[in-house]
Amino acid sequence: MGNCSNCNLCNTADEKLHSFISTLDVETSHHRVESQKNKCKFGTQGVCCKLCANGPCKITPKSPRGVCGADAHTIVARNFLRAVSAGSGCYIHVIETTATNLKSVGENNGDIKGVATLNYLAESFGIDCSDIHEKATKIADVILKDLYKPKYEKMDLVEKLAYAPRFKKWKELGILPGGAKSEVFDGIIKTSTNLNSDPVDMLLNSLTLGVSTGLYGLTLTNLLNDVLLGEPEITTAQVGLKVIDPDYINIMITGHQHSMISHLQEILVSEEIANKAKDLGAKGFKIVGCTCVGQDLQLRSVHYNEVFSGHAGNNYTSEAVLATGGIDLVLSEFNCTLPGIEPIADKFQVKMLCIDDVAKKANADFLGYSYDERENLSNKIIASALDSYKNRRSKISINIPKDHGNDDTITGVSETSLKKFLGGTWKPLIDLIASGKIKGIAGVVGCSNLTAKGHDVFTVELTKELIKRDILVLSAGCSSGGLENVGLMSPSAADLAGDNLKEVCKTLGIPPVLNFGPCLAIGRLEIVATELAEYLGIDIPQLPLVLSAPQWLEEQALADGAFGLALGLPLHLAIPPFIEGSDVVTNILTNDLVNLTGGRLILDGEIDSTADTLEKIILEKRSALGL
Repeated sequence: MGNCSNCNLCNTADEKLHSFISTLDVETSHHRVESQKNKCKFGTQGVCCKLCANGPCKITPKSPRGVCGADAHTIVARNFLRAVSAGSGCYIHVIETTATNLKSVGENNGDIKGVATLNYLAESFGIDCSDIHEKATKIADVILKDLYKPKYEKMDLVEKLAYAPRFKKWKELGILPGGAKSEVFDGIIKTSTNLNSDPVDMLLNSLTLGVSTGLYGLTLTNLLNDVLLGEPEITTAQVGLKVIDPDYINIMITGHQHSMISHLQEILVSEEIANKAKDLGAKGFKIVGCTCVGQDLQLRSVHYNEVFSGHAGNNYTSEAVLATGGIDLVLSEFNCTLPGIEPIADKFQVKMLCIDDVAKKANADFLGYSYDERENLSNKIIASALDSYKNRRSKISINIPKDHGNDDTITGVSETSLKKFLGGTWKPLIDLIASGKIKGIAGVVGCSNLTAKGHDVFTVELTKELIKRDILVLSAGCSSGGLENVGLMSPSAADLAGDNLKEVCKTLGIPPVLNFGPCLAIGRLEIVATELAEYLGIDIPQLPLVLSAPQWLEEQALADGAFGLALGLPLHLAIPPFIEGSDVVTNILTNDLVNLTGGRLILDGEIDSTADTLEKIILEKRSALGL
């Protein structure tokens, strides 16, 4: 764990990144943590309300109600539901964009790379036609129709996408979602001034949003991307700052909406475009992955190895990526694009472009994406990258630490590629779990933050502790970026695992931490859980499977978490989601919920005790299954 007494940086699990940042003469998020370390206790407990002009009100023992009469339980539940609604809205925006792009591809006879996934979705949705473009159009139409339904009309695809026992449970609880966009809309309304004051109702509403977020924003987005961009295949990849090659014109991408850059990926490797780069003295163009869209590209890197240089790092690595001087253009289309990169881009004379107005940065030019205008858009992006390269390279010093990262991260893991690796069936994995060679599975997922002991510290150290206990770790999200950059997704990491898991990994030639890619791939973990439960004839909560999002960051992560709780899984967070000001809300989520969905929230800011708790749950699940 990196620490330096004289550089005033937060701790990080990535010592080489820490060393590099400590040499920079620019301010990064790693520097700003210190000045923001004194947190408002009312905010952290969730008991601050600023919804009306009588506030902000803060709940204390002497002032147990706000001016309007709202107590701590109402205010905390309202703040939580409002955050989940906003997070769900972000993911619903992503699936809406992706489905719209699939519809355009279908209507225009565009390129469809994942025909197997297309056929799977068509069969699942009851779509019967032979033409692949007609299938694509119809699949997109049914998804968009569901998204746009009013709240009082339940979405048709939930039952088709969900595991049957879970669907039955959600129906019993009355948490089946109506139209996903309407659910977000009504979640915001419910949390407005002088409306809902029932914390139980608002928490159940959060689970409803979790279901629509998970099945549509996560699971379906992955599958549609597989159709549009190619299905993941397991491969070895280079990761870290070392992926930046100064001999190329480098475009750093940030966001979550991979389908928006698909046309750009295709034409960057054309001879005509490559020659434009060569005319300026570069070897060509490269896309440098950063944040989740980079991980999604990494997941499919076998399809794009000519243009994709590799994944450099997660959200809190992005400032360092720019500060190498090797990036010529930033292309952003969604969140995890830190405002902190803006002054660094200015300092290093890096042009910034945004192609989705929800992610418009203050110092960036906006070029709105649409399928019909994709060719013009790609040409404008390329022209900007050429101008930036020409204007800045002679003025900027490039300093790329080639010792950061590694060359043998295993990536391309998905529910389909992993099952294929196992011989087309989950039986080998189940047999390893049954025999005790693998004690259980932990999904270590979600964001990176700088406050849960430092940058990726909780994520990396908890993962090390879990694999030491023979627990296989699956990762999706910015957590993957941190884990891969420190080598835990390389086969050599098997030496850090317990004796049983080490033997499994060395026999199969795999690492003890499997890289499912972006946060969207939490939906892939749901598919794995569903298929394992289905194979065993049990419900998902009975699996020896636990979740941890130790360094959750954004409202989207809370919507992810609501999905995990609706699935009936134990979910650990190192930092409470601003609920501890209400013992009612905290008790429902940490204790009572297990009697409803089977899931519960585990709040623990210490690594060893978290590992103890997660291992204990896995052992209890094994015992209940007779293992």
